[in-house]
Amino acid sequence: MPVSLLRKLRKIPGVKKVFIRSGVRFDYVVADRDKTFLRELVEHHVSGQLRVAPEHVSDQVLKYMGKPSHSVYQQFLKEYDAANRQTGKQQYAVPYFMSSHPGCTMKEAVKLAEYVRDLGFTPEQVQDFYPTPGTISTCMYHTGIDPITMKDVYVPTDAHEKAMQRALLQYTDPKNARLVREALAFAGREDLIGYGGKCLVRPAKGEKPSDPGEGKEKNHGNKKHPPVRVPARNERGGVHPHGGGQDKRHAKGAAHSGNNAPSDRGARRKSGRVARHGKPASQDKA
Repeated sequence: MPVSLLRKLRKIPGVKKVFIRSGVRFDYVVADRDKTFLRELVEHHVSGQLRVAPEHVSDQVLKYMGKPSHSVYQQFLKEYDAANRQTGKQQYAVPYFMSSHPGCTMKEAVKLAEYVRDLGFTPEQVQDFYPTPGTISTCMYHTGIDPITMKDVYVPTDAHEKAMQRALLQYTDPKNARLVREALAFAGREDLIGYGGKCLVRPAKGEKPSDPGEGKEKNHGNKKHPPVRVPARNERGGVHPHGGGQDKRHAKGAAHSGNNAPSDRGARRKSGRVARHGKPASQDKA
């Protein structure tokens, strides 16, 4: 929105305030050498909180989203805070995050949860990725291929894995404790289960908490993945809306948290939908 238009709105008789609550492209604000818009935005058009959409903190996931790197968002926060100090205001930027976007493994989901922890901010609402027609992200969701590079991309489509990624963002909710513990074990990050200040969740009753190094990522070697819930299929081959999955270790087609690895393209051509319904782009076996 041009600064001139905002100025005209402020001069309309009877209009006391014109607030912009969301929709600001923070990457454009950072790229703009003239900080007039940012200064007037902070001084006249923020009602205490400005909602912005960094959506993730992993540059790998942001690349698939078509978003700028996380460093751009960090630079925006610095400039936003500076503008608030200059105008004598104390206003906040409220981030909006998304879980389970194509390219987001459990490792990236844990990284986002740690960022939320360090902010001291608990999102009240979390957007789980939902495919919408005509988008590159939806193309990746259905094919397991990045149409820009034609390379394989990991796609979390298993309903249980998506629930774990979502729970990580709201790890302070007691109802999510079991899913958070499962997600951390899934990602090999049991160091975040315990009582330390960096831990995301306490151990379940009867479980042993992390060792004194809790909160620091450890080298877990070639640790096997925990059981992964494989969703039940309906008659069309989709995930049954009421779940009914069963736990299987390294079940073929189950989602996993490893790095992207080339899949069997022949299998994709044969099945047509390698990345659908919880099947990862990688078919590696333990």
